[in-house]
Amino acid sequence: MDVAGSRWFHRRGGLARDDWESVVDDSTPGWAHTGIRVADLPAGGALRLTDPGVERIVVPLAGSFTVEHTDGETTTVTRLEGRSSVFAGPTDVLYLTAGSTAVIHGEGRVAVASSPTTKRHPNRYLAAADTPVELRGAGASSRQVHNFGTPGVLDAERLIVCEVITPAGNWSSYPPHKHDEHVPGQETRLEEIYYFEVAPTAGAPDSGTDVSAGAFGLFSAYSSPAGEIDIDARVRTGDIALVPYGYHGPAAAAPGYDLYYLNVMAGPDPARAWHITDDPAHAWLRTTWGAQEVDPRLPYGDLQERRH
Repeated sequence: MDVAGSRWFHRRGGLARDDWESVVDDSTPGWAHTGIRVADLPAGGALRLTDPGVERIVVPLAGSFTVEHTDGETTTVTRLEGRSSVFAGPTDVLYLTAGSTAVIHGEGRVAVASSPTTKRHPNRYLAAADTPVELRGAGASSRQVHNFGTPGVLDAERLIVCEVITPAGNWSSYPPHKHDEHVPGQETRLEEIYYFEVAPTAGAPDSGTDVSAGAFGLFSAYSSPAGEIDIDARVRTGDIALVPYGYHGPAAAAPGYDLYYLNVMAGPDPARAWHITDDPAHAWLRTTWGAQEVDPRLPYGDLQERRH
């Protein structure tokens, strides 16, 4: 398959619009429930969020920002301290209710996750220190999850957002699973966006070359009864995979390179819940985790500055 031409996989910059490096929203063919915008913001620049018909989470990827957000007659300025990179641990984030608009100022790289809705929930600033950090899996399936936008943590209408760090050599989004059928209490229908970043693992030797330029991971998605999809991609920083249906995983970090992805989910079901079904051929793998330790490299925190 020519992954670069796939309907569901997009290389960095392939979804550029206006001042944004990447834009996914309900104008994207075949897409309805989730959105993401990603941009590098230069000093003195501004990014505008003008559509009031969505709820959003502003997520600093690298750098610090202020968000001037307007809700009716009230304008508020919220400072996001951010972080040096996505591998430096959790960041503070800002949830913006449907009906609001915003302008982002600052310098660095930022993502905005979204879902269309007219129902309103309170704006919320969530500090990095208050972000639940989950160490999921064990052994070579160990990964770190930042659950700042998940049910039970954030009050939202449809939007479910988290980010995952997979240490070099490990697999995540594994076993392969799906969420494309409505089975009450067992599975929910959720579109999912994967936004990727990859970097040499901390402490990588200086080879005299730009090792960041070659950093990569792997991502796979394949068909289920709900629809046909086929992604087997080498992923690099800025790439985006769209998963409307089907089994997805693994997301594999190549040896020497740590893998990050931001997950954005929402769907048409009445309950805002992340319920999944593992591929029956691989579900047994979860039973092996109890006999293994979590990767001792986790959790990642305030790591040393990485080469870019």
